[in-house]
Amino acid sequence: MGLLSNRVDRNSLKAGDHIYTWRSAYIYAHHGIYIGDNKVIHFTRRGRELGTGTVLDLLLVSSCPARSQVPCSTCTPLEPDYGVVYSCLDCFLAGGILYRFEYAVSPALFVAKVRGGTCTLAVSDPPDIVVHRAKHLLNNGFGCYDVFKNNCEDFAIYCKTGLTVVQQGKAGQSGQAVSIVSGPVATVLSTSLRLVTTNVYVKAAVSAGVYCATRVAADIGMRNDVMKVEVEDFTQRLAIGAVQMGGPHPPVTPSIS
Repeated sequence: MGLLSNRVDRNSLKAGDHIYTWRSAYIYAHHGIYIGDNKVIHFTRRGRELGTGTVLDLLLVSSCPARSQVPCSTCTPLEPDYGVVYSCLDCFLAGGILYRFEYAVSPALFVAKVRGGTCTLAVSDPPDIVVHRAKHLLNNGFGCYDVFKNNCEDFAIYCKTGLTVVQQGKAGQSGQAVSIVSGPVATVLSTSLRLVTTNVYVKAAVSAGVYCATRVAADIGMRNDVMKVEVEDFTQRLAIGAVQMGGPHPPVTPSIS
């Protein structure tokens, strides 16, 4: 891995790795937790990788990889309402390139990776704990998928760190979602420069600075509205409605050992 790419060979994967793969034209990345033996646990919206529950899904789904009509001999067939799912690495990648998400990166490296959803300042927990969280959420659910507040990257980051946003109505910990929000925020905050200077380079530099600062401040490793929650406690709160992750609690998948 390096500054420009987190691309890895599948032979280097270890149980507990947070992996992802970019979809069509790098529109978005799909994230999951590798649990070993060529298997991945990941979070979807009713069996789909991406969705908002609105008419925008017609555009978003068009960027998802086409599914083979031939059933995979390894993966368990998915019911339409499943959220957290279990699949082989090949089905997860769907022909895409394999990348590993980086943890505990320096602020300089974090800012240098302009595209969000590839790394975080937060520190990962040990692999056995990560795999335990992923398997527990497979059997108990992770709430309702929300593209901005509770998506596949949020799921993987929680499995890796145990950190979750405690204030409702706030954006999740997803770097992809933060990047989407940070762009317009940087534009709005930098518009006041029009009253100070007409230099396009100064405006661009300030906009870039605001964008980077917003991303750093919103990273799960920097936020002050997150707390570490044990996965058993997390799913118990979810089941009784004490915490809402995107919406109603959806059905869960069969358990695995």
